[in-house]
This record gives sequence, structure tokens and C-alpha cells, in this order.
Amino acid sequence: MKGRIHSWDLSTGVDGPGTRFVLFVSGCSLRCLYCANPDTWHMRDGRETTVEEVMAEIEKYRAFVTTAGGGVTLTGGEPLLQSAFTAAVLHRCKELGLHTALDTSGFLGVRADDTLLADTDLVLLDIKSFDIGTYRKLTGGELAPTLNFATRLDRLGVPVWIRYVLVPGWTDDETAVDGLGAFLAGLGNVDRVDVLPFHNLGSHKYEALGIPFPLKDTPTPDRDLVQRVRAQFREHGVRAV
Repeated sequence: MKGRIHSWDLSTGVDGPGTRFVLFVSGCSLRCLYCANPDTWHMRDGRETTVEEVMAEIEKYRAFVTTAGGGVTLTGGEPLLQSAFTAAVLHRCKELGLHTALDTSGFLGVRADDTLLADTDLVLLDIKSFDIGTYRKLTGGELAPTLNFATRLDRLGVPVWIRYVLVPGWTDDETAVDGLGAFLAGLGNVDRVDVLPFHNLGSHKYEALGIPFPLKDTPTPDRDLVQRVRAQFREHGVRAV
């Protein structure tokens, strides 16, 4: 089994519980205006590797991440674009007794069969916006597949952390935030919502690739806005951090 990856890293706090081995899988179907990793968009730009090679790298850190209460997170790009490769890595990780997490937009959720999800301990689900029009403008894709995937994860009982990037002028609309909060309150598997303030730290990648960064002049949300959005989620009984 072969796949194409961008890189891997060790991370704490934002990619699942504990210290994580984070594998960045190449390729993505969406083109989010705020994307911090445009260098992961195309599979052709990734490095071809095998599941065995990936697992050999993970094995080096298995004791460390286990002791640190962590595990392995597959992100990207969009790992479900290479669903067979992603499924194989997740399965091998579970065989090693490692906690597994899948970071996905859910746009390609139909590619995650029940076997893949059975090997997934946690889904980090990126819901970009709850407004259909904003979602389309922000990502180039449709919102419905993500919401359908969220509902399916609830039905299967797969734990979920929602990731919500707060972009001033784009994802701070009070009505849309309330709508998402109400939707999430109806699911029984959502442990938390991570409200992630937009930043432009990836702008240098756009410069290196010779492509414009659409949100280069968009400010980072201030503390009051972040607290307001978190409070809106909490009003629906959803834990927001």
C-alpha cells in the first residue's frame, strides 16, 4: 500500500489529546481561503511512501507518545482523499495499541467506510461555516457532505472534536454561529468545539508558491470576539475552548 505524504511532526494540544505523531497526507479537494498549508493541496507535490515506511517512523515514537497520553493523528491536506492509505495506517496504529485521530473537513466523508471509522478513536471535524453561501465562498465546496458526515459519526458513536476557525468578516456571523451551536447540541458525540483564531502565519508559503493569499489583509480576531463566539456555543450546552 502506497500513499503520498507531505511531512510529519510532533504536536501537543491542538491535534488531539496528549502528544501526537501528526502525519500530513498530501492532497485536498477544498481551497479554503484561510488555508495555512497550501503546500499540501496537490498529491503530486507529496513524497510517495508506503504504509510500512510510515509505521517504521511511528514506531520510533510509540513509547514517547503513549507515555505522554497521545497517539497518532492523520491530517493534511485531506487524509480521506487517500482513504485506502489512511485506513491502512489507522488500522496498523490500532494494532499497536495507539490512540488514533482523523483530522478532516468531512467533505469526503463518504470515502470513510465503517471499517476505517472503527479504527478511529477521535475525529477532528473542521466545520468551516454553517452558512451555505459562506461555506461555498470560503472553501469552494458544499456544506451538506460535512453535516451528513457529522450525523453519521453520531450514529456510529465516534467521538468528535469540532474545529471552528474564527475569521473576522467570514465566520463570525452571530446567526451562523448559533445555527452551528444548535446543530451540534443535537449530536451526542461532540466532546468539544475548538474555536481557533484565524492567523496569517502561512502567508510565506503562498509567497514561496507564487500564489496570492486571499486573506492577507484580514486581521486576527480580538479577544472579545473569540470569547463571544465561545460563549455562543456554550449557550447551546456545547463545551467550547
